[in-house]
Amino acid sequence: MNDFSFVELSLLALAGIFAGFINVVAGGGSLLTLPLMIFFGLPPAIANGSNRIAIIAQNIFAVSNFKRKGVFVYPFSLYVGLSAVAGSIIGAFLAVDLDDKVFNRILALIMVAVAAVILLKQKPIIEELEQKIVKNQGIGIVAFFFLGIYGGFIHAGIGFLIILVLTRINHFSLLKSNSIKVFVALLFSISSLIVFILNDAINWKVGLSLAVGTSIGGILGSHFSMKKGDKWIKRILILAIIAMAIKLWFFNH
Repeated sequence: MNDFSFVELSLLALAGIFAGFINVVAGGGSLLTLPLMIFFGLPPAIANGSNRIAIIAQNIFAVSNFKRKGVFVYPFSLYVGLSAVAGSIIGAFLAVDLDDKVFNRILALIMVAVAAVILLKQKPIIEELEQKIVKNQGIGIVAFFFLGIYGGFIHAGIGFLIILVLTRINHFSLLKSNSIKVFVALLFSISSLIVFILNDAINWKVGLSLAVGTSIGGILGSHFSMKKGDKWIKRILILAIIAMAIKLWFFNH
């Protein structure tokens, strides 16, 4: 079914608020919106493409909010962002014939691994560590190329992986990691959206309805991150990972 009712579009917008908030604060919001679009009758490939409209809208507002509050890491964000863009083009072209069940189980295992890493005791993060990074910047740029491939391919859960790289390899705080994450996701979502548009894999009505919600969620999520800081971001991140991993492993169709 491709003719969505007003009620269905409204439900997508409401779901988008929660997904946008979770995406900015932690990650995994697409694991709510993608199944919902498919449940309402949208083919998986078109749901995957239409989801990028909502992600772009959410991150425009989140980036603007972070930057206005002075939480913006430049030029590092641009370096890793451009690397991710290159990867996302490859990933978007690969986004066909996806075996949902196998993919979801692999993603569930990845999420559990990310949760385990987050729960490990970390040394206090200080600004000097964030700046010490000629070698670590290079590793980060390479890592973001591969993250871009994954983000262009499906996007769902990419926030967890980006935060893992930024906190463990580049030693950024969770707040700054979130700021970098939304900027990078904005860039590579634009490039992957272009690929989906060229392949006629977009439902604009659905994508724009969802974008209304994710925009609100993006604003709320960026405010929450800056107000509550690392302690609360970490709690929500772990809860989101556990919930999504359980959903993917036990509730596949």
